[in-house]
Amino acid sequence: MASGNRKKVVIVGLGMVGISFIEKLLKLDAREREYDIIVIGEEPHLAYNRVGLTSFFDHRKVENLYLNPLEWYKAVPDQALSYHLNTKVTAINPSSKTVTCADNQEVAYDILVLATGSDAVLPRHTPGHDAKGVFVYRTIDDLEKLIEFSATQKGTVGAVVGGGLLGLEAAKAMMDLQCFDKVAVIERNRWVLSRQLDADAGGMVVEQVRTLGVEVLLSKRVGKIDVDDTTGGVKGVFFEDGEYMSCSTICFAIGVRPRDELARKAGIKCADRGGGIIVDDSLQTSEPDIYAIGECASWQAQTFGLIAPGIEMADVLSFNLTQAKLHQPRLYKRPDLSTKLKLLGVEVASFGDFFADRDGPKYLPARATKSSPPSTPGSTAIKTLTTGPPPSPVKSLTYKDPFLNIYKKYIFTLDGKYLLGGMMIGDTKDYVKLVPLVKTQKQLDIPPSELILGNNKKSEDDEGSDLPPDTQICSCHNVTNTDVITLTKTKECKTLSEIKSCTKAGTGCGGCMPLVTSIFNSTMKSMGNEVTNHLCEHFAHSRSELYHIVMVKQLKTLSSVMAAAGTDPDSVGCEACKPAIASIFSSLWNRHVMDKTVHGLQDTNDRFLGNIQRNGTFSVIPRVSAGEITPDKLIVMGEVAKQYNLYTKITGGQRIDMFGAKKGDLLPIWKRLVDAGMESGHAYAKSLRTVKSCVGTTWCRYGIGDSVGMAVRLEERYKSIRAPHKIKGGVSGCVRECAEAQNKDFGLIATEKGFNIFVGGNGGAKPRHSELLAKDVPPSEVIPILDRYLMFYIRTADKLQRTARWLETLPGGISYLREVILEDKLNINASLEAQMQELVDSFFDEWAEAINNPAIAAKFSQFANTTDTMENCEVEVDRGQFRPVMWPKDSAPGSSAKEDFKGLRSRWSETTWQPVLETSYFEGADDTPNGISANIKRGDTQLAVWRIKGRWFTTQQMCPHKRTFALSDGFVGEESSCDKNTEGRKAPWVSCPYHKRNFDLQSGECKNDAELSIATFETEGREDGLVYVKLPSVEELDRELGTKRWIVKKGDAGGEAEGGQQFKELDKKIGFVGRRVKRANVRPSGPEVDLDMGKPIRLMVQQGRGEGKGTGVGNGGGCGGGGGLDW
Repeated sequence: MASGNRKKVVIVGLGMVGISFIEKLLKLDAREREYDIIVIGEEPHLAYNRVGLTSFFDHRKVENLYLNPLEWYKAVPDQALSYHLNTKVTAINPSSKTVTCADNQEVAYDILVLATGSDAVLPRHTPGHDAKGVFVYRTIDDLEKLIEFSATQKGTVGAVVGGGLLGLEAAKAMMDLQCFDKVAVIERNRWVLSRQLDADAGGMVVEQVRTLGVEVLLSKRVGKIDVDDTTGGVKGVFFEDGEYMSCSTICFAIGVRPRDELARKAGIKCADRGGGIIVDDSLQTSEPDIYAIGECASWQAQTFGLIAPGIEMADVLSFNLTQAKLHQPRLYKRPDLSTKLKLLGVEVASFGDFFADRDGPKYLPARATKSSPPSTPGSTAIKTLTTGPPPSPVKSLTYKDPFLNIYKKYIFTLDGKYLLGGMMIGDTKDYVKLVPLVKTQKQLDIPPSELILGNNKKSEDDEGSDLPPDTQICSCHNVTNTDVITLTKTKECKTLSEIKSCTKAGTGCGGCMPLVTSIFNSTMKSMGNEVTNHLCEHFAHSRSELYHIVMVKQLKTLSSVMAAAGTDPDSVGCEACKPAIASIFSSLWNRHVMDKTVHGLQDTNDRFLGNIQRNGTFSVIPRVSAGEITPDKLIVMGEVAKQYNLYTKITGGQRIDMFGAKKGDLLPIWKRLVDAGMESGHAYAKSLRTVKSCVGTTWCRYGIGDSVGMAVRLEERYKSIRAPHKIKGGVSGCVRECAEAQNKDFGLIATEKGFNIFVGGNGGAKPRHSELLAKDVPPSEVIPILDRYLMFYIRTADKLQRTARWLETLPGGISYLREVILEDKLNINASLEAQMQELVDSFFDEWAEAINNPAIAAKFSQFANTTDTMENCEVEVDRGQFRPVMWPKDSAPGSSAKEDFKGLRSRWSETTWQPVLETSYFEGADDTPNGISANIKRGDTQLAVWRIKGRWFTTQQMCPHKRTFALSDGFVGEESSCDKNTEGRKAPWVSCPYHKRNFDLQSGECKNDAELSIATFETEGREDGLVYVKLPSVEELDRELGTKRWIVKKGDAGGEAEGGQQFKELDKKIGFVGRRVKRANVRPSGPEVDLDMGKPIRLMVQQGRGEGKGTGVGNGGGCGGGGGLDW
C-alpha cells in the first residue's frame, strides 16, 4: 500500500506487551503494509525484559535486558516503525484522534493501542510510606535507586513487604546486593506465594527460603514505618500486633495498579473496582478505534499481572487488525494463568485451576459435567441441612518428599479422568506436559497416580518427543511445539539461535530453552540430519574423543593428529579445530603457545599473549593472585601505564587491565613487570583467569575462614593450565559470600568445619548458580577434590564448553559428578591427580619465556621488512585517557569497505615483480600448522605474505569488515578434501582474527560474507633468496589500499555512535559535565545555606492531593494479579 494511504497505529507504552504487539503487527502486515506504527515510551529505555529484572543486579547494564537491540528498531524496513523514548503522553483526544505529549507535541492516530501497563502499589495510607529508604520494585529506575541507596546501608537490615512472586524476586535482589546483614520478607498471610500455592506448598517454600538466609515473617501487617526525625530515613517498622523490627530499607512488593489515568481523563470507561481500562472480547475500549492490552486492560472485570495474558492480547489484536478481512476475528478468551518460575533457587509452578479443591472448580470439562449424577429438587438443600455442605466435586492427589523438598498436588475430577490443575515445588519438569492436558481438557488414559509419579525412564534427548503438536512450550511468547518443528523442517531455521530469533522462545524467562533444544535436535534427527558434536568437518570426533586419542597416542603436532584421527591426513585444518587442538596440546604437554610447532594453532589472543583490541593493540593484565597486591607492584604498574600511555581499568576479577599496548612494546612492558616480580595473568587464554576472594579472617570481623590464603594457593596452583574454556574461581570467608563464589566454575565458602565446595557456576550470557559438590571439606582435602574435578572437566568437556554447560550435560548431573570425584566410581582419581600434578610442576611464565627466547621475541614487531610503525586506528581522549575511536555500527554506511578489492588484480595500470622480504624469514613454514606469515610495509600500504605447504600468497593486510589490519595473524584453513581448485590443490583461506571473515588467498573472495573481498597478488620465492610480489607502483597501491585512506577515523561512527555522543541526552538530562570532586568546606550556596527542597516537596504535596498520577488502588498480588494489598 502506498505510504500516503497507510493507517497510523499509535501505541502508548513500550513494555513487554507493547513490543510483542509491534513485532506481531509488523510480521502480519509485512505483505499488505496497511499500517505505519508509532510507539511512544515513557521510560528512557527500549523495551526490556521486566520478568528478568533481578539479573540487572548482576550486570547493571539495561542493554542486557533489551528484548530487541537498537539496531532492530532502526532496521525495520520502509519506515514502518518510528519510536519515541522518554516521552510521556498526557492526554488522549478521541474527537480529533490525537494524543498529546508532555512536550505539547500532538501525534495523530487512526488506531490507538494503550499498553501502559501498571504501577507498583505504595500504601500511601501507611504513615512513613514516603520516608527515605522506601522503594518499590517495578522499573529499571526503581532498581537503580535501590542499588544506589543500598550501597550506603552496609551492615543494616533490608525488608521486603509482600511474599508474593514479586516479593521473593525483590528479596533475592536485595540479597544479591550484598549490602545488608539480613534481608527479611514480611508477609500478611500464613505462608508465601499464597496466590499460587496452598499452605503445605507455601510452607515448604518458606523453609527453603529460610535456609538460604532470608528471614520470613508470617502473619505480619505493617502498621507504621518508623522514621528518623533528623534524617528522614527509615529506622524500622511497627507491626499491627505491636511488635517492632529495625531496618534501614523497605521495598514494597504488595501488588500493582493498572495505569488507566489517561483513559479516565479522556472519558474512556474504566473499572471502578480494581481499576483498569474496560475492554470487550475484541480488546476494544468504549471509544471506537481505541484498544487496550496488557496489565492496563480490564477484561470481564479482571486484570492480569502476568506476561502471558498480555502476549495473548497482543496476538489477538494484531491478528484482527491484519487478518480479519480474510478470517473470522479472534476473541480474547479465558487466559492461562499458569506460572513456572525459579525464586531464590526454588523451582515453583502452578497451573490450571490450582485452587479448585479449596474454592471449588471455576469450570469443569463438559463431559465430566454431564456424567455427574442428577439431583432431585430440594435434595441439595435437605442434605445441607442434615449432613452439612456437599463434598467438593474434585479430588486431589498429593505427593510430598520433605527430604528432597518436593511437593506436588494435582487436582482431578471425581472420576479421575480429567486434570483440572495443580502446583509443584522442587520438581517441575512435567509442567510443560500437564498444562496442555488442562487447557485441552483431554481425557486421561492413565491412572492419576501414574501421572503424578511420572516416568523417569526417558533420557534427556527424548524430552518433548511425546508432546501433542499444539503444546505450548513457551508461555511467555505463546510458541508451540509445531512452531519449532515447522521452522526446522522447512529449513527456515537451521540453528537454535535462529529458532530463538524467529519465535522469541527463550527470550522471556528463558525456562523453555531445554525443551526447545530437545525438540529442535529430535526434529533435525528425524530429517536425517545427524546432530553431532564433532569438532568440524576435518574430524569425525568430539573434543573429548580427540583429547583421549592425542593423550593415548602421544600426538604432539597437527600433522600427526590429522594422520591419526582426521578426515583428510593432508589438511591444515580450520579456525574451529585448530584452537581446540592447541588447547588439548597445552593441557597435555604444556609447551609454550608461541613455540614454532604450535604457534599457528593458537587463537587470536594466545598468538601474542594478550587480548587484541579494536585498533590492533593489546591489553596487558599481570596476575594478581586472589586480588592481593603490594603497593610497590601497584606503583610499577602505574609507571608502566604512564610511560606507554596505556588506558587503565580495574577488572571484575580483582586485577588491573592496561589497554593499548603496541605489539612492539609488549616485550619491554612485560620485562618491566617481570623484573618487579609479576607474571602473565593469562587473561588471553582459555585457562584459569582469577580466584576472587574477600578478605576473610585477614581483616573482616565476620570472617571464619582465611579466604585470601586459600584463594592465593588455588590461583598459584592452577594458573596457566589450559582448559576447554576459561575458568574462574572464588573463595568467601563466610556465608555472606562477598567473593561471589557460587557463580564461579569452582567456589569455596568457609564454614566452621572447613569449606563447602561449589562447582559448575558462571556469569556471562547464561548465568548459572553453582551446585554443592562437597560439604565441610577440611582445607587439606580441598586441593585433591579440585584437582580431580578440573582434570575430569578438561578431559571430557566439549570444545568451548564452560563447566556450567558441561555439568548440565553430564549423565546424572551433580550426583554423578559426586560419585566420580568423591567416590571414585570410575577408578580414575589417582590418574586425574597425577596428571594435574604434572601440569602444576611444569609451570613457566609465558611472558618471561617470550622475553628470553630470541625466536619468540622476534615475532613482536609490526612489520617484517622495516622497524617503522603505523597507527591502525585513530585515537581520542575519553575521561582523561586515550582510546581508539568508535567503530561505525554494522548498519552504518562505510562500516565495512565493500569495494571490489579482488578485482584490483585486473585493474592495475601496470605491475612489476618487486622483492619484498628474504625467503629465510619463512624457513620451516612447510612443517608448521599455519605456515609462516609476515606483515610488510610498502609505502603507506600494509601487505600480508604467506608460505603454506610450498606455496606463496600475498594479500592486503586490511580486513574490509571492520577496516582492521591483522590478516597476517589469522588462521589459515582449507575446505573439505572434495573442494579443490582447477589445479587439483585445496584452496586455502585466511580467517580474520577479529570476526572470523574467511578470505580465499587466491581469488580474494570472502567465503562467509559475499559483500567483502580482498586484493591478492602473484607471489614467488626465487633462488636469489628473496620473495617477489607482482605489485603496481607505490602511488597506485597507496591510492587503493593505503592505510591512511582506510583506518577508522574520528567521525566515521557518526551521530550517537561517536564517542560520548551516545550519552548526549542523558548528559543533558542530568547535567553531567565530568567527574566531580567534593572538597571540604566548599558548598555551592555557601556554608550557611541549606537546600530548600521546594520543588520535591511541592510535587509530593500535589501527588498527595491527587493532582499527579492516579492514586486509586487497583489490583494487587504482584505478578499474579488479584485484588487488594498483598502484604
